[in-house]
Amino acid sequence: MADLLQVLILGLALGGVYALMASGLTLIFGVMRIVNLAHPIMIVVGAYVSYWLFRLYGVDPLVSMPLAAIFLFLIGLLLYKLVFAREAANAKYSEMTVLMTFALAMIVDGLLGALFSNTQRVTTPPYGTQAIFIGDIFIPTAQLYAGIASFVIIGALIAFLRYTRFGYAIRATTQNRAAAQLMGVNVEFVSLVTFGIGLALAGAAGSLVSFIFSFFPAKHWEWIAVLMSLVVLGGMGKLMGTIVAALGLSVIAAFVGTYWGSTWSTMTFFLALFVMLLVRPQGLLGDKIEEA
Repeated sequence: MADLLQVLILGLALGGVYALMASGLTLIFGVMRIVNLAHPIMIVVGAYVSYWLFRLYGVDPLVSMPLAAIFLFLIGLLLYKLVFAREAANAKYSEMTVLMTFALAMIVDGLLGALFSNTQRVTTPPYGTQAIFIGDIFIPTAQLYAGIASFVIIGALIAFLRYTRFGYAIRATTQNRAAAQLMGVNVEFVSLVTFGIGLALAGAAGSLVSFIFSFFPAKHWEWIAVLMSLVVLGGMGKLMGTIVAALGLSVIAAFVGTYWGSTWSTMTFFLALFVMLLVRPQGLLGDKIEEA
C-alpha cells in the first residue's frame, strides 16, 4: 500500500510539472492557433536562466523562477511582434506556424549549443538530493517542491483567466476570435500579451525542470512529442483538458515505469494519444468535430 501511495504522489508531482510545461502551449494555441513547436526549447532557455543564476550568484531556482518567467515574457512579446503578428489574419496561419516555430526551435537550439555546448547540466540546490520520509513512503523533495510550485502557478493562471477582466478577454478570444473583436476586444493586444504569458509559463517550468531533470539544448526534442500529446489529449486549446491529461497520464506512466520499466513509461503518452484519436478525436474536453 505504501508503495502504491508513493508512486501516486510522485506521479502527481511530475504531472503538475508536465501540466505547467504544456499550459503555455495550450494557451497560445487556444488564443492564436499557433502550433508552437518552439515551446520546449523556450523551457530549456528558462532552465538555463535559473542554472546560471544559481551557478554564478547562488540564487535558488524557486527564487529565480519569476526572473526566468519575466525574461521569457519579454522574449515572447518581441517574438510575436517580429515573427507572428503580420500573418495572423492568414487563412493558413496555423499551418504556417508549424514551419515558423520549427525553424525558430532550430535557431534557438543552435544558438544555445554554440554558447553552452550540449553538455548535460542540472541545478543542485540543497533539497535536490534530500527526501521526506513518512513511514515507509519516500518522497524526493525536489519533485515535491516542483509539483507544489506547478500547482500554485496553474491555480493562479486559472484564477487569472476566470476572475480578471483581461482573463475574460482571453477566454472570449479563445472561444470566438471574430465575435470577441466585434464586442470590442482588442484581439491583437490580447494575442500579444497571451503569447508573452505562454512563454512566461515556459520560463517558470524551465526553472523547475532545471533541478528535477538534467538538460541540454537538444533536450527539447524529447519533450515536443510528450507536450503535443498532452495538448491533443486534453482538447486543442483546452487548458483544463491539458491539466487533466497531464495528471492522469503522469500517474499512469509512474505506475508503468515502476512495474514494467522506464522505457515503457513514455510510451504511455503515445499509446493514450493513439487510443484517444481513435475513440474521441476532439480530445477529453474538446468541442465535437462537425462532419462536412
